[in-house]
Amino acid sequence: MISHMDIEIPLDRLTVTASRSGGPGGQNVNKVSSRVEVRFVLAEAGWIPPEVRARLRALFRNRITQAGEFRVVGSRYRDQKRNLDDCLERLRGFLREAAERPRPRVPTGPSRGSKARRLREKRFRSEKKRFRKGGGESE
Repeated sequence: MISHMDIEIPLDRLTVTASRSGGPGGQNVNKVSSRVEVRFVLAEAGWIPPEVRARLRALFRNRITQAGEFRVVGSRYRDQKRNLDDCLERLRGFLREAAERPRPRVPTGPSRGSKARRLREKRFRSEKKRFRKGGGESE
């Protein structure tokens, strides 16, 4: 088990598959399965708290398959072990990001400067329209 921020990642609950990778590797790439794919069904991941699961679904929609599996693929390195470690590290990062609660927005009022600008523009528009009517010259 790998843990971070009270979230244990049970390796037995992950589906890990290896396949042939594209990219660098020369002739080696045609015979060695170095690309690693780590996936798990998000709805059945009881080891992830529900609010973190919901944020994972919202933040990383493009990583979820139609079957509801969360998927991380790694083919950065030329050997399977390093790609697996890379996938697990990236999964930890996704969990870390989803575990952070977004700070609630504190509504603020308009600033003094923005109020002044609004009133200045309002006066300018008013003057412009008054001159159009022909009664703009005040004596």
